[in-house]
Amino acid sequence: MGLLARSGIEALRDAWGALNLSPEFEWLRAPETGAVMVRGRAGGSGKPFNLGEMTVTRCALRLLDDGVIGHAYVQGRDRSHAERAALADALLQTRHAEVVQRIVIAPLAEQLAAARAEQQDKAAATRVDFFTLVRGEDQP
Repeated sequence: MGLLARSGIEALRDAWGALNLSPEFEWLRAPETGAVMVRGRAGGSGKPFNLGEMTVTRCALRLLDDGVIGHAYVQGRDRSHAERAALADALLQTRHAEVVQRIVIAPLAEQLAAARAEQQDKAAATRVDFFTLVRGEDQP
């Protein structure tokens, strides 16, 4: 679910198009947009504090074929992103799981890994190594 939520809207749309499945479903909770409070920790491990609000879209659906339920919470206001993520969640619990894993999940994971590696490379390019020179008169 985290992968589906973090993937870009276009990437998920393209992967979903390659899947070529259009299962029938009914809404348990139609896509709705709201806000959630994002919490942080001082220094990464200190006391938690409220960082601010983030817009999310959530939904829940049931596949008509076998009654499997899929859920999604995605950042932003794109209802189709939430719908596709919920459909993928539901299909991952059915006989279509292997196909969804191969055609949707694996490519999205590769794209996110590549983006993360690119970001790490950019950050590494700005790294500065500090070292101390010992002067002769400082030694006992």
